[in-house]
Amino acid sequence: MSRTALRICPLCEATCGLTLTIDDGRVTGARGDRDDVFSKGFICPKGAAFGAVDSDPDRLRTPLVRVDGELREATWEEAFDAVAAGIRPVVERYGPHAVGVVLGNPNVHTMAGALYPPLLIAGLGTRSLFTASTLDQMPKHVSSGLLFGDANLIPVPDLDRTDHLLLIGANPLESNGSLCTAPDFPGRLRALKARGGTLTVVDPRRTRTARLADRHLAVRPGTDALLLAAMAHTLFDEDLVDLGGCAPYVDGLDELGAALRDFTPEAVSGACDVDAETVRALARELAAAPTAAVYGRIGSCTVPHGTLASWLVDVLNVLTGNLDRPGGALFPQAATDRTPRPAGPGRGFALGRWHSRVRRHPEAKGELPMSALAEEIDTPTDEGEPVRALVAVAANPVLSAPDGDRLDKALGSLDFMVSVDPYLNETSRHADVVLPPPPPAQSPHHDFAFNTLAVRNQVRYTRPAVPLEPGRMAETEILARLVLAATGMHGADPAAVDDLVVGRTLGKAAGDPHSPVHGRDPKELAALLGGGSGPERRLDMMLRLGPYGDGFGAEPGGLTLEKLLAHPHGIDLGPLRPRLPQPLKTRSGKVELLPAPIAADLPRLRAALADRPGGLVLVGRRHLRSNNSWMHNVPALTGGSNRCTLHVHPDDAGRLGVRDGQPVRVRGAGGEVTAPAEVTDAVRPGVVSLPHGWGHDRPGTRTRHAATDPGVNVNQLLDGSLLDPLSGNAVLNGVPVEVAPVAEAVTETSGALT
Repeated sequence: MSRTALRICPLCEATCGLTLTIDDGRVTGARGDRDDVFSKGFICPKGAAFGAVDSDPDRLRTPLVRVDGELREATWEEAFDAVAAGIRPVVERYGPHAVGVVLGNPNVHTMAGALYPPLLIAGLGTRSLFTASTLDQMPKHVSSGLLFGDANLIPVPDLDRTDHLLLIGANPLESNGSLCTAPDFPGRLRALKARGGTLTVVDPRRTRTARLADRHLAVRPGTDALLLAAMAHTLFDEDLVDLGGCAPYVDGLDELGAALRDFTPEAVSGACDVDAETVRALARELAAAPTAAVYGRIGSCTVPHGTLASWLVDVLNVLTGNLDRPGGALFPQAATDRTPRPAGPGRGFALGRWHSRVRRHPEAKGELPMSALAEEIDTPTDEGEPVRALVAVAANPVLSAPDGDRLDKALGSLDFMVSVDPYLNETSRHADVVLPPPPPAQSPHHDFAFNTLAVRNQVRYTRPAVPLEPGRMAETEILARLVLAATGMHGADPAAVDDLVVGRTLGKAAGDPHSPVHGRDPKELAALLGGGSGPERRLDMMLRLGPYGDGFGAEPGGLTLEKLLAHPHGIDLGPLRPRLPQPLKTRSGKVELLPAPIAADLPRLRAALADRPGGLVLVGRRHLRSNNSWMHNVPALTGGSNRCTLHVHPDDAGRLGVRDGQPVRVRGAGGEVTAPAEVTDAVRPGVVSLPHGWGHDRPGTRTRHAATDPGVNVNQLLDGSLLDPLSGNAVLNGVPVEVAPVAEAVTETSGALT
């Protein structure tokens, strides 16, 4: 019998609403939900392939436990017994930091991944935390922490109302957006142009987004911070600075102007390969627009000056009066945010509260660089214990982190490893225990993280579209049991994990004079919670305590889970609104334009003014039908343009003797790979491009379709030594490489990257 069910798509950051067709308990079709308050029926190829992703025959159905060196199917009880027996002795003998936790990108796409890993980390007491953020977005977190006092307070462009949008290193027509949750990002950009607005794209590749732009600037990779600094310099130099409504909430304007004095358009022109007048035009256009927003993403983050580039994005929004105003860049207000506190000074944001053991990398937002994971396992030092046990949740760093070969060997040397993953992939194949979550149709969904980055305030929740199959365990229960097994409470009722969080949260809220439940009995409040499970009770609690909540009766008509369930297509909470100064948590209570760590890093950027890189540099790229290494095992999402080829400009191809389709060898500091050449003028001369997430050719995996066309691991070209020093983010773009046809010995050698 056929029926339909609603589901929020978890396959990228756009969070589109889907209408699933279900036949005999199986998803057989997916289309956009036209009544969804946010996505309004938009769907991309990933969402359309939801059924194929959900029913992939290579998804693990039962836990695996290593016995006599081989992974064998086991019961859930046997699996969690093995977890407790493997992790606890490491903690007891070597201390909590000898247990590492690795969190992959999919964690922010599931309810379970948002609710339980923080409890695991806190329960273990480990500082050995590594996440996908240091391969992607940590520079933005660090710059936001330094500017605004909160690493998660990230302004997003007001796409639906802006008159001028400047995109730096972003390709939302392929990615659907990142750190900017916007269903139908392509449609929103076309609407911008249709209403007479201007789109400018800065990218070394002529991407689909760049082809839509009014102006495309093919900047030299890795020089985004120099370009943005020169634009800011121009605003000061030509008296174009106008802080607008946020002027009372800004500190350090004069100091900023002095710090940027050396970054003239003429000074940056040679390094950026952009003429000075074009730089000035960009600044003037930004200042003259009725409203404008600057938005930078992965291309500007995964470079040597990623934090400075991320900082300068928001500096430009401040200097042009576009921060915190409609049509500019605003701070979303999610329904599950904490109760807003009164404006005023906060505790600020600190970097380097501890350091990695081997190379002494400073922590950022409680995390160590993923690039340091291998050395933290395989390198002994006199200071502290190596990582001897690892908990990996939805993570495949063998493909996503630099020098996967070294990490591959390091994982094999661990005393114990547990992986929560639906696949036996390049990383989970090393685990002693693999705990497979169910397919997404069998899980509930609410976007905690992405709603804090959404271009419109809204709230949506979907219960499982399909009941759990026999033998499956809910992902929320898997992670709750993992918390118990890893922290010495193995065998306790997993519901106790949620009860503990509810009790602590309500107790804290009752003691907070700014909370709507101040002075009330936490136990009585807990008894009022609705929902059919621990995770739903926690969601109800967060909604009721949040900025739109009913405050457990204090605000009749406010949000509750019951009200949200009565609106299956979601509840629209309105456009983004100015919020300053309330969300600022800096010590001054203001936007601190020139924080000390930023000022201390500017000499490094100043030194880059003299750079004139020769030879070839490598950049990555994204495909619309892919998300990192997740989806290469789904036939409907591979093939066509989603191929692992090396883009080479015709001029470079001619000089190197490379023909279209010919195998070429690419060599970097971390190793070499061989991939087919794709000769195209979509990349600027001097730049080659390989996509991310490929390399599915290691033994012991169970992803049959991916293995038929494995591609190559672009991150094997990196040795992990290049990091943005402020954030610890890996430098994945603008790195020097050598390229040569496989049949020939001639190579082109680049200069050193500084």
